[in-house]
Amino acid sequence: MELSIAGYILPAAFILDLVLGDPIILPHPIRWLGRVITAGEPFFRNLNLRLSISGAIFAVSLIAGTWTLTFVLIKTAQCIHPLVKAGAEILILYYCISIRSLESSAMAVFRALSQTRLDDAKAKVSLIVGRDVENLNPDGISRATVETVGENLVDGVISPLFYAAMGGAPLAMAYKMINTLDSMIGYKNDKYQDFGKVAARIDDIANFIPARISILVISVAAKILTGHGARTFQTALTEGVNHTSPNAGYSEAAFAGALGVRLGGPNYYHGRLVSKPYLGVPFKQINRNHIKKACDLMMLSALIWMVVLVIILCFLSILIR
Repeated sequence: MELSIAGYILPAAFILDLVLGDPIILPHPIRWLGRVITAGEPFFRNLNLRLSISGAIFAVSLIAGTWTLTFVLIKTAQCIHPLVKAGAEILILYYCISIRSLESSAMAVFRALSQTRLDDAKAKVSLIVGRDVENLNPDGISRATVETVGENLVDGVISPLFYAAMGGAPLAMAYKMINTLDSMIGYKNDKYQDFGKVAARIDDIANFIPARISILVISVAAKILTGHGARTFQTALTEGVNHTSPNAGYSEAAFAGALGVRLGGPNYYHGRLVSKPYLGVPFKQINRNHIKKACDLMMLSALIWMVVLVIILCFLSILIR
């Protein structure tokens, strides 16, 4: 890995996200990925193949295509000037991480709950969770918000930075296509049970290592913020495996241990009750104040992870010179 990635590209992208977030007025490549998925799905569904096979071809083609397109873009920028290449990498990686937008979305729910605007809180939380929100009470809304902050710390920060460190902007963008595919077609319902199976499995594989790294990162952040680093680590290890997802449970359980709250449990998705185990069973009931604490924990965890990556990459770059 080039020293520039460690020295200033990752930190610059990180700072840019903290400053700008995700303004609606700016074009966003991740939204473009979603449009490509929507546009391409009918064609691959109509192939004269089993749905699981056509879905696999669909997923692999889009992931490989995203990597290739980004690689060509970076190489073209390099041919123009090294500074153009650096600027392109910073901009692409900025689009791959979502620290500020995650914090802003969660805090919007917190403010609505603080002002007892329950319908507004439901509307805002529906934008960041997949469950049905119509019958959620304030504590249920708070629980949904904290859970999505914990889960998206991995999807929106730890994993993109992990793949950026390993393979620069092309690999980070390929990961974002993997993640977007999973969020759009990785459902276990009648429509996507077969077609989205491979996309969901690829996402599970891609997040396997980052999800487990998150245990350490969140535990360090929790030690600094709450003094409960050991409890965070233990809860993540013992209860994270109980989650229906092979990855999401670890960061959510870590948040449960850090905040001392009970997360998880049954939820309705598209009108169907889905039973999920509780995480942090011995802990207290959640309330809206834990949303703010979860955001603080997420922000510090993101900063710790970025600093760790920069140190590791700088050290490796010096070693291989």
